[in-house]
Amino acid sequence: MTGKRWQLAHGRHLDLGDRALVMGILNVTPDSFSDGGAFDAPERALQQARRMVAEGAAIVDVGGESTRPGAAPVSAAEEQDRVLPIIAALARSGDALISIDTYREQTARLAVAAGAHIVNDVWGAQREPGIAQVATETGAGLVLMHTGRERDKLPDVIDDQLLFLRRSLEIAREAGVQDAQVVLDPGFGFAKDADENLELMARFSELKRLGYPLLAGTSRKRFVGHVTGREAADRDAGTAATSVILRLQGADIFRVHDVAINVDALAFADAMLARQTNLPGR
Repeated sequence: MTGKRWQLAHGRHLDLGDRALVMGILNVTPDSFSDGGAFDAPERALQQARRMVAEGAAIVDVGGESTRPGAAPVSAAEEQDRVLPIIAALARSGDALISIDTYREQTARLAVAAGAHIVNDVWGAQREPGIAQVATETGAGLVLMHTGRERDKLPDVIDDQLLFLRRSLEIAREAGVQDAQVVLDPGFGFAKDADENLELMARFSELKRLGYPLLAGTSRKRFVGHVTGREAADRDAGTAATSVILRLQGADIFRVHDVAINVDALAFADAMLARQTNLPGR
């Protein structure tokens, strides 16, 4: 696979391509859909972050507001009270690269100042476009995610991805974000039913035409339960299967709850990709 260097804040970077990278999910919220309340105390959150790094996570993604359907919104101040102490503590330890999961410009700005390297925006810079300016000013990596929420979607899942993500990229470019800072996320589960998610998986490689690294966030999502019949907390094996499928279709980064099972599954996917690349005549 062709490698790319993802430029991040604080002079850091990640090399993408030859090896799948795992982003561990750290929800410091009381109401996230599968682990709400498990890590909302600072010490438990830090213990979980250390565990994920030990299991092979390259990035810890810290979120202070649940994005599950129907979740109660929180104020910017409450979100910041939840995430900033955790980010500062993780930055002091230096164990992992840190991502802030937020759509708010001010939260992103404060998080990067506290030590975060990446801004992960589930609204693709279309809720608060100023978040792209934060990436420009700080050099932070910027994940632009597709969502189908609060808008009419095109009938074809890939057409809708291209429409939305091209607008997000336009916002980022207008703010001065460099291409090397950007990763795209197709937003599995965000206003997409089971059939749409499965079609998106089947056609995932079509997103490579946009020319940016791709992040996949399928972990414990409802459509995984639709296929496996499992409840949210028991969907890690199903998630690992989706990670392998998406790695073989070109995904670079995998945002997951259970780091260990996905690291092992993706090691096999990488081994197969390496073998295919080295086959005679290729």
